[in-house]
Amino acid sequence: MNKLHLLLLLIGCSVFAQKQIPNLNLVNLEGKSISLKNDYAEKDKLYVFSFWATWCTPCISELDELNDVQDEWKKSANFEVIAVATDDSRTQKRVKPLINGKGWDYHVLLDTNQDFKRAMSIVNIPYTIVVKNGVIVHIQNGYVPGNEKELFEKLKTL
Repeated sequence: MNKLHLLLLLIGCSVFAQKQIPNLNLVNLEGKSISLKNDYAEKDKLYVFSFWATWCTPCISELDELNDVQDEWKKSANFEVIAVATDDSRTQKRVKPLINGKGWDYHVLLDTNQDFKRAMSIVNIPYTIVVKNGVIVHIQNGYVPGNEKELFEKLKTL
């Protein structure tokens, strides 16, 4: 096997290495510990985890769009959006005021040590994963306007 084949194999393995949601606890905006495996485990419900940060303009655009359409989408798909703030200790204090100012209707989890982000091997945000029955069934990396329509079409098929 030459070096190129080995590199492609390693890249392929890393892309598909994480199939289950990790068994981690994060805190919500009220400081309550939330178990990813237990608190987001309703059978056949889709959980859309959107990784974002207060300084990430595309992340905020994506969450704005999802907030605008989620009530309509819920007529066709059983899902819940969970906004996972990856802000570190320096910018974490901006999360709650931003959420309140935007009026987003999401559960928000704080990943201040970036344990969840690291467990998912996420390099760049925005990054969205869809989980069903504890299994990752869809990944969307990045955001451009219109991506939310693609996400909705995927949710309807899962």
